Amino acid sequence: MAANEYQVTGMTCGHCEMSVREEVSEISGVTDIQVSAQTGKLVVSASDEVDDAKVLAAVEEAGYTAVRV
Repeated sequence: MAANEYQVTGMTCGHCEMSVREEVSEISGVTDIQVSAQTGKLVVSASDEVDDAKVLAAVEEAGYTAVRV
């Protein structure tokens, strides 16, 4: 199992977290998503390696920006 951590900017509330979680959950192989608007931290766990480009695109689709940390 692989886990990647990202720093997301622009999230301010629980609805923001839900939007990010919803978009990232559509990526094939993702098994767990931890996201916090308070810290801006996003941790994506998957059965195999996660494609950073897909995660970053999903976060952007939700209306935010992210970088891998």
